[in-house]
Amino acid sequence: MKPGWKKGTKITFPDKGNEQPNQLPADLVFVIDEKPHDVYKRDGNDLIMNHKVSLAEALGGTTVNFTTLDGRNLSIPVTDIVSPGYELLVAREGMPIAKEPGNRGDLKIKFEVNFPTRLTHE
Repeated sequence: MKPGWKKGTKITFPDKGNEQPNQLPADLVFVIDEKPHDVYKRDGNDLIMNHKVSLAEALGGTTVNFTTLDGRNLSIPVTDIVSPGYELLVAREGMPIAKEPGNRGDLKIKFEVNFPTRLTHE
């Protein structure tokens, strides 16, 4: 398997399937499927990650800490005001692009703001 292969990709091993007397061996064909991930969702070559922030973090800034699919720990500072539906694009942190070695899609962090049900004087 190569990193970045998409769901539905077929891998064929010619003449490696069932063998029977007086018949040519069949081809062995594998079809790639995708296993759901707890953090990331794939969108083509991009990855989508949902991240919840408090109202204070949405207004005052925060840092998103996460582990990439290949095991690296990243910290992405968020300095913009996060409004509902805000999306932050992190270039080249998505899926490897199978036909472009060394190139990757993007990571899209979609924010959800946890609004308090009531406010205190603080």
